[in-house]
Amino acid sequence: MLLFLVRAPSLSHAAEPDSLILYENRIRTILNNKCVRCHGPSEKKAGLDLSTPRGILKGSESGRILQGGAVDESLLFQMIEADEMPPDEKDHLSATERETIRAWIQTGAHFRESVKTIPAVTQHDIIPLLHLRCVACHGGRRQEAGLDLRTRQSIMQGGKSGPVVVSGNPEASLLIQRIKAAEMPPRRKLVSVSVKPIEANELERLSQWIQLGLPEVNDFEMTESETLVSEEDRQFWSFQPPVRVEPPHVKQQHRVQNPIDAFIINKLEDEGLTLAPPADKRTLIRRLSIDLTGLPPTPEEIDKFLNDEDPQSYENLVDRLLASPRYGERWARHWLDVVGYADSEGAQNEDKLRPHMYRYRDYVIRALNEDKPYSRFLQEQIAGDELVDYQSGNITPEVYDCLVATGFLRTAPDRTFANITNFVPDRLEVISDEIQILGSAVMGLTIKCARCHSHKFDPIPQSDYYRLTAIFKAAYDEHDWLKSQGPRTLSHVSQEEHQKYQEHERQLSRQQGLLQKKLTQLDPTKPDYQQKSTEVKKQIAALKDQHWPAPRIRALWSRESPSPTYIYKRGNYLTPGRPVEPGVPAVLTSVDESIKFDQVSANGKPVGRRLLFARWLTQSDHPLTARVMVNRIWLHHFGRGIVNTPGNFGRAGERPTHPKLLDWLATEFIRQNWSIKAIHKLMVTSSTYRQSSDISDEAARLDPTGSLLSRMPLKRMEAEVLRDSLLLICGQLDETPFGPADPVEARADGLVTSRRGKAGWRRSIYVLQRRTKIPTLLENFDFPQMGPNCIQRGESLVAPQALHLMNNEMIHQLAVYLAGNIQNTVGDDWEQQIQQIYLRALGREPDPEETRVGLETLQLLEEKWNTQLKDKQTSSTSVQKALSSYCHAIFNLAEFQYID
Repeated sequence: MLLFLVRAPSLSHAAEPDSLILYENRIRTILNNKCVRCHGPSEKKAGLDLSTPRGILKGSESGRILQGGAVDESLLFQMIEADEMPPDEKDHLSATERETIRAWIQTGAHFRESVKTIPAVTQHDIIPLLHLRCVACHGGRRQEAGLDLRTRQSIMQGGKSGPVVVSGNPEASLLIQRIKAAEMPPRRKLVSVSVKPIEANELERLSQWIQLGLPEVNDFEMTESETLVSEEDRQFWSFQPPVRVEPPHVKQQHRVQNPIDAFIINKLEDEGLTLAPPADKRTLIRRLSIDLTGLPPTPEEIDKFLNDEDPQSYENLVDRLLASPRYGERWARHWLDVVGYADSEGAQNEDKLRPHMYRYRDYVIRALNEDKPYSRFLQEQIAGDELVDYQSGNITPEVYDCLVATGFLRTAPDRTFANITNFVPDRLEVISDEIQILGSAVMGLTIKCARCHSHKFDPIPQSDYYRLTAIFKAAYDEHDWLKSQGPRTLSHVSQEEHQKYQEHERQLSRQQGLLQKKLTQLDPTKPDYQQKSTEVKKQIAALKDQHWPAPRIRALWSRESPSPTYIYKRGNYLTPGRPVEPGVPAVLTSVDESIKFDQVSANGKPVGRRLLFARWLTQSDHPLTARVMVNRIWLHHFGRGIVNTPGNFGRAGERPTHPKLLDWLATEFIRQNWSIKAIHKLMVTSSTYRQSSDISDEAARLDPTGSLLSRMPLKRMEAEVLRDSLLLICGQLDETPFGPADPVEARADGLVTSRRGKAGWRRSIYVLQRRTKIPTLLENFDFPQMGPNCIQRGESLVAPQALHLMNNEMIHQLAVYLAGNIQNTVGDDWEQQIQQIYLRALGREPDPEETRVGLETLQLLEEKWNTQLKDKQTSSTSVQKALSSYCHAIFNLAEFQYID
């Protein structure tokens, strides 16, 4: 492991020359005064301890820091000389101190006392090397020639040809001989198993290990407890469990609908402000309907709500919208953003499709509609395969859901479907992206930043990153990956679905057989032979397009014994450091708390690591899980989170504007059995949510950004809401749920659009989400590309948005559909037509001035169309075109695109 560590230079006291610089004489004092505060026994930043000779020789997470006789190769001096260590300018070493350290290193970096060191090469240097280069053919899944190279014991045991190593004699070792002869790994198989040949320095390391007698060190010594996270680190607000406090008493008690208002009004009163006046019922139903279902209310729904005199009419409306199947489609989209959902692999130009990924999307929609407890929702996604016995053959709805749910861990860009891009670095990128998704979406931490070095801002040592990856090692093992051309999905769907698929394929096969028979029966001598044979061939070709992919699940599942996990120095897989065991970020546990990942269940079977991790995440006192989720729900209702960096609750993230409210919501979430719908209802029934967006002069001065919520923010429709709303009001929304994604087409001019079905277009969540072919309308309005996920969408205001709504063919066609629908509903009365358009698009009736302008506009448009069309069409067509042009203008109103 520590290749540079040989016995440190030492001198007997009698042999010390007067001019020799020793660590104990001068260097220790400098380091103690300037460096040990951050790199000592109480705090080892970057895993470095400069308080002892052994700590100095051991080095940091980046590897060795000292090379006797070579100043330029010593990281310790490089950091000092560049003024990067110590970081505070006032602590920088003086010129004399720098020169002393430089001279000490240059003369050999001597210590007076002998320092106990680790052998130059140990099993921890060799086991990762053999996993990287050899275990693909000589490991757990394949053991060619009966040889297993995964452990020192199995190496010593050898294979069918006998022992492969001779302790103390590398040249006589069959393993070395085969490698030198380029017989292992065999070059003709390198690409097929995604392995590269052993490098010269690696062969030298392996030979040295055999020469030394295959030394093995105690793992406990290699993973000795290090204080990398302090108690002070653990005191940061987001690393402490949420504390529930009583809602404060406020002067404006009449505005308090529920505890949310008490917290918001309390802070407003501190600033001399109050909530804005309540919004009217028309505003509320449009706001609420779009927020909860992603669709505007119909004129009938608006009329029913306005005429409902029940004091609980608003609460009843909330309940009805939460019970709508459209709710799950709306809020699943928010979750799919943060988990990086896509229907394609990404990571390379081919952007290969994922034909089975839609099952995960459907699972999320169903789970939200059922109000599945968020704790269970997470457990199924992180460890669904470990929650159920899916190998028994009894695929119940619960088993199916649990397997499909693990698609959460298969969303990252992944190019390992091809041999040439399925090498260890490619696999590590997938793992890294999945850790980023998990960290930002569920934990609100930028854990990926600790992959190459300890986190620059948060107390997350590099070792914690690799401890976390070890939890997933049974499923995501860079040395035991799913084969590129092998099955990368599971076939565990219901018996009914299998039968339906088989029956469909039988029917297609029967039809193809009949057509082939018909083709052979055609008489080639007949004059119409060519025409008829062409028609039959077209029918056969059309049938080929109707084949369904075999029903499978894109899941993540555990696969036997995982390989050991090593810290990769500076994130480089070619320089493994010390081994680590599975573990969670230390800052989220107390000093005395540790999670054992080797637990056994009551039936004697081991409990899966991911399941233990998921249960830890969903403990009631977890510092982050509930906070992160309620903050995300708040963000989508109020336009910004209580923590305005929803994927970063760490030191570099923003502090909460209302910390006590955040904690109250988090604890209430858990009290409500992790019910997402209960939190929705709490938020949208508050006076804070029901206030208007009016801005008083005082609020503009004291709350310019709206972070205190002195008014409801004006929000623009997201891309999908805009598209789906257009489809709904034009009568072209096909509400058919679930199933494979609707295909998209890329035109020669670059426009990407979804295909219309028989009943119209389906909701945007069901449109194929290919990373390289996002429908243009969605892309123009900030639909994310997923690299690897999107925690919070941006909101741009650019010319292509207006140009798309003005010029796009589909938008024009939708205006024609709306005009025809309006004519069928109210006839040719322009005033009633204007009223219907306003009700459908804006959720309100036009005022007298808008009606007058509308009538004048329709008159002008009809005259222009009459002039333009002349005798080409009938006069009724001019009327229709005038009305569709007017509808098109309404689509472009800011009032339509924004939610008040």
